Amino acid sequence: MKKIIGWLHLWLGISSGLVVLIVALTGSLLVFEDELDPLFHPSFFYVTAPAGARPLSVDALAKTVQAQYPGYKLYDINIEQEASRSMIFALRKSKTDVLDVAVNQYTGTIVEAVKEQRRFFYVVLQLHRYLCMGAVGKVITGISCSIFLILVLTGLVLWWPKRNTRRQRMQVKWDASWKRLNWDLHAVLGFYVHIVIFTIALMGLTWSYEWVNNLIFLTFDGKPYKKMTAPKVTPAKVMHTAYLDQVLATTDSLFAYHGPIKIRFSEKKDEAITVSRQNTDAAVSNITSFAYFEKGSGKLVKVRPYETESRGMKARRLVYPIHTGSLLGWPTKIIALIAALVAASLPITGLCIWLNRKKKKQPSKAGKNKLPDDVPLLRKDSVSSPAGIS
Repeated sequence: MKKIIGWLHLWLGISSGLVVLIVALTGSLLVFEDELDPLFHPSFFYVTAPAGARPLSVDALAKTVQAQYPGYKLYDINIEQEASRSMIFALRKSKTDVLDVAVNQYTGTIVEAVKEQRRFFYVVLQLHRYLCMGAVGKVITGISCSIFLILVLTGLVLWWPKRNTRRQRMQVKWDASWKRLNWDLHAVLGFYVHIVIFTIALMGLTWSYEWVNNLIFLTFDGKPYKKMTAPKVTPAKVMHTAYLDQVLATTDSLFAYHGPIKIRFSEKKDEAITVSRQNTDAAVSNITSFAYFEKGSGKLVKVRPYETESRGMKARRLVYPIHTGSLLGWPTKIIALIAALVAASLPITGLCIWLNRKKKKQPSKAGKNKLPDDVPLLRKDSVSSPAGIS
């Protein structure tokens, strides 16, 4: 049975290794996207406020942006809590032509406009989810993610030590031969992060397969997921001059906690404006409440606070922070980063183990350079990978 599991681990690892490497490396970057994006591009995200200046009307800023880019329609507005952060307007001409415009809310000056498809973390996300190949890439990453779960389980079986080899399987011998060190990096490090990478990969299936997403709602609500849409409204005949300011003020009063606000405009004329606010004061991340407003008047149509969400929706909202490691802030992000980097190394170390096996075997050195006696890969009658995840 162990030979069969080793064979399965080896060839599944070889078939999915490149995709796992790409997804894990891009995932390690996305763990700290919120911190790195402003760091890489500070002129886009940060502004200097003149002494004593107060933010200008959101409506006035929106008109300035629309006038500057008449071929685009306003899609959403991102408003951060920090006074030093710029206000970012997303304008859309089509699904593949989106313009992100950073505005100094104190002066009304357009700081910079960038095509969303050219932003660094947009490209990283496309690689992570779709390999920059659209629907085909989504299928490939979904299959590879499923294979990765099998690799974690089979790797754990292959790693599982006998009583007299338990210590060898729990530590990396840094001063050993290259062959032994490579095996330790694959098997031992793979063991220490296997729970984290298995959980991260399992959460990732939610974006690959609709049935996984529905399973969450079936488990907690007893019924499949129903897509949330903005309520139907009739837009106001007369546009109020400061209705967006009213929307912002109402949102502040409804959700009186710290957190960024996103105002999103529907492409359908008869749908309300959707406003969301993330609660950064909450113990875990991605706790978000929603409110809906009539376009043109700022009249409140519906409130959807997080507290009233179904158990299924609350569970679904935990998927993203668990997957990215942002669940409890920096501690879980660091754990996720380490796990992602180890996961990225496993296809490389696993490939090296396989290539070493193909070479003509030489008698092993005694002492510290000797590999564990129960490593299946080093036996002449075995074709299995020793441990970890390839």
